[in-house]
Amino acid sequence: MTHWKPDPFAHRVEVNPRALPSDAPYPPGLSPILGPEGFAAAGQEIRGWPGYRPTNLVSLPGLAASLGLGGIWYKDEGSRFGLGSFKALGGAYAVYRLLAERVKAATGHAPSSAELMAGAHRDITAGITVATATDGNHGRSVAWGAQLFGCRCIVYIHAGVSEGRRDAIAQYGAEVRRIEGNYDDSVHQAAADAAANGWLVVSDTSYEGYMEVPKAVMAGYGLVAQETLDELPVDERPTHLFVQGGVGGLAAALTALLWQKLGPERPQIVVVEPDAADCLFQSALHGKPTKVEGNLDTLMAGLAAGEVSLLAWEILDRGANGFVTVPDEAAISAMRALAEGVGGDTPIVGGEAGVGGLAGLIAVMGDPQSAQKLALGPLSRVLVIGSESDTDPELYERLVGRSGAEVRAAA
Repeated sequence: MTHWKPDPFAHRVEVNPRALPSDAPYPPGLSPILGPEGFAAAGQEIRGWPGYRPTNLVSLPGLAASLGLGGIWYKDEGSRFGLGSFKALGGAYAVYRLLAERVKAATGHAPSSAELMAGAHRDITAGITVATATDGNHGRSVAWGAQLFGCRCIVYIHAGVSEGRRDAIAQYGAEVRRIEGNYDDSVHQAAADAAANGWLVVSDTSYEGYMEVPKAVMAGYGLVAQETLDELPVDERPTHLFVQGGVGGLAAALTALLWQKLGPERPQIVVVEPDAADCLFQSALHGKPTKVEGNLDTLMAGLAAGEVSLLAWEILDRGANGFVTVPDEAAISAMRALAEGVGGDTPIVGGEAGVGGLAGLIAVMGDPQSAQKLALGPLSRVLVIGSESDTDPELYERLVGRSGAEVRAAA
């Protein structure tokens, strides 16, 4: 694909007037949500898990040149622990933290994740049930973590979750329960059933009365940014980060870690959402957490959230510089561009939700006014998070025209 040009896509851009100046230090009031100690603890545990290795950070010079940018780095989370997405870092780590707390309460000793994986304290963990709601990837991570650390798991999915995603969760031994309604309905059902049965909720979104577990989930996500900083030369550090939204957990984690590590040299943060599920965009417009009603029907199923995570919003409200919405067609275009390899770029398998940030970047660069609003140009180096691969293989092949295996073979 040597002569690729982006199609124009309808999109919206909101520059955040409440974002702190780039030279403002990370606010002390945000450290109890996501601070250096939490990120360090998560990284230390996760790096010791079997199969851990940093995911690929891929330069896309062909795509960057086609868009008129100085560079694009794509952090490809598709190989993360064999689960296909960055979510492997968050849900499983939160499961470990909850089980370790229960074991400590019973024995006075907080076990490491290695101890739990070895079967220590199985007499305690086997009697614990964790529950969560998911669009697919988070539930897969929680189910994997429950299997890894030795507890029971129940995962709630909503009407829009494909059978392929359901099966991907069930293979890790979880009981999967499908409900009517949308993602937010499944969150509420999981919370209600957990309260009635004494289960532990492992959610990637925070709400009134439920704050501690999502902190652990986001702390795990921070490893995505830390690995990126470990690999990138100082003179290649990004001027911008385009990251997909959902409830905001990934975006908030990356914003917080980059802010803490880079200070005034941190990149401009741009959060991208489907136009049918734009709770973060609407929250930015209104200056407060704002719920989006309806069925949230979007191809980017992993981003189909109608309510922001309250903790994530506290960070994004002060740390995100812009918010963008795109239609589903923009995601399909981004998937195909990655699979083909623009201007000789390495072909990459990017799932429909995983390319949200890239879809936003392509849409913005197709409109000079939007690019100017976000200070994007020939000197800009943009970090994009490829948050999932073909986690629904049948859907991926239908949208791209080739299977993920065929794209990988071409690479």
